[in-house]
Amino acid sequence: MAKISDILLDRRTIRKYSSEPVDDKLLNELLMMGCRASTTGNMQVYSIIITRDEQKKNDLAPLHFNQKMITEAPVILTFCADFNRFTKWCLIRNANPGYDNFLSFMTAAIDVLLVAQTVCIAAESKGLGICYLGTTTYNAHKIIDLLKLPKGVVPVTTVTLGWPYEMPEQVDRLPLSAIIHKEIYSDYSDESIANFYKAKESRTDSNQFVKENNKETLAQVFTDVRYKKADNVHFSKILLQVLKEQGFMEQ
Repeated sequence: MAKISDILLDRRTIRKYSSEPVDDKLLNELLMMGCRASTTGNMQVYSIIITRDEQKKNDLAPLHFNQKMITEAPVILTFCADFNRFTKWCLIRNANPGYDNFLSFMTAAIDVLLVAQTVCIAAESKGLGICYLGTTTYNAHKIIDLLKLPKGVVPVTTVTLGWPYEMPEQVDRLPLSAIIHKEIYSDYSDESIANFYKAKESRTDSNQFVKENNKETLAQVFTDVRYKKADNVHFSKILLQVLKEQGFMEQ
């Protein structure tokens, strides 16, 4: 088995999967390891929805902008912030729960992301591949309906899981010096920003993105095409409404 350091430093996103299934025993092992992740107050305020059924995957696909991984991967995991279970436990044990607020959603969201990442590392240690889908919060309301999530449960992220069909090139990352601050936050100068993003901007694929989108800079690809303000505002309103309807904005 590969060392954990090698797995972490060599990791890459897998978007194409072989037809080989992931058996229940292995999946259960991965989920057991994931659920040993750190959790606030040992509350474990999260749930994981496993999707294997082909029709269910087809139903999920448009909610994730029809990314092929949803229908091609053998396993889809929807990771949910979940105060429903914990609240019900409190009620039947004569305790008064106070988790109908935004802080509680953040608590559960942090919990479930820790679990999701741990499951992913466990999967990669077994030779499996994963891909995070950031589209989950965009269509959280529709995913709630499809997966029949009760009040107190909100989908936070989705992970596709399976055996890699290919091993793609590892994507770039900013240098560690761009991320780390010692003792206090040291704000960035224009010069340091330009230096930190220089390697990313000079990549062949980055230049191709700029050219094919008819933009002047890579930053414009992000602001004008990939993550536009209008989209951010639109999906923010949807998510805030979801949090209200699921009972996290009562206080």
